[in-house]
Amino acid sequence: MRLPAPRLHRVQKENTIDTTLVYILLAALISGAASITLAALLSFKLLSKMVERMVSLSVGIMLSTAFLHSLPEAFESNVDAHHLFMTLLAGLFGFFLLEKLAILRHSHHHEHDGHHHHHGHDAREAGKSGWLILVGDGMHNFTDGILIAAAFLADPTIGLMTSLAIFAHEIPQEVGDFIVLLNAGFSRARAYFYNLVSSLAAVAGGLVGYFALANADGMIPYALVLASSGFIYIAVSDLMPQMQRRATVRETVPQVLLIALGVVIVLLLTGNAHAPH
Repeated sequence: MRLPAPRLHRVQKENTIDTTLVYILLAALISGAASITLAALLSFKLLSKMVERMVSLSVGIMLSTAFLHSLPEAFESNVDAHHLFMTLLAGLFGFFLLEKLAILRHSHHHEHDGHHHHHGHDAREAGKSGWLILVGDGMHNFTDGILIAAAFLADPTIGLMTSLAIFAHEIPQEVGDFIVLLNAGFSRARAYFYNLVSSLAAVAGGLVGYFALANADGMIPYALVLASSGFIYIAVSDLMPQMQRRATVRETVPQVLLIALGVVIVLLLTGNAHAPH
């Protein structure tokens, strides 16, 4: 059932604008800092088992956010559904290409390293890879900030769920990045500090997204669909295959339960936001 026209864009009064912007900046800042802090803790070998559990929980949160909130919100707008489906398809294909490019670059980097055995050169190359990780993280965080802004401009509940989904999927990724930085010669404190600095790009993305979309109602549904395509792609293409590597009943049961828990968390936090009115 269609929502009233103002639903997708409520930024009309100055005080509402300020409140929405504050929500966006806080969500971008907290989700980034919290995920990096938790990832730093989980990077200790003793807690590595929890990372696997976080992957399952992330799948439930991301898929339920996409299918139960962001996509319904977008399709309840006045935008042609065909255009939104095309955007969803383009988003999935775009994320595939981005990941493919990242894998190819990573593979080329390792092949290049394989031809050199000088320890000084290897150390420099490892350090360079650490900085590249940070730059890539910054770009990724900037995009997350834009998605958070689009979600909050659509509806505060969608904004909260999008922030939670981003937080959930960032943790396993940040753990991996943190370990790469440690292997590149960064101290634990230095890796944590530079990751925090990189997370500030989400705040910049939130600002850009807010000012770009606040007066462009028609673009918000497309942004929500793109965010959903990212969540769906990451959950189905990256996270679920990791879970499939452990095919025993002993591993499968907690995986299924944690996916269900992720869905329940989203439902409890949002109530019945998209029930027929």
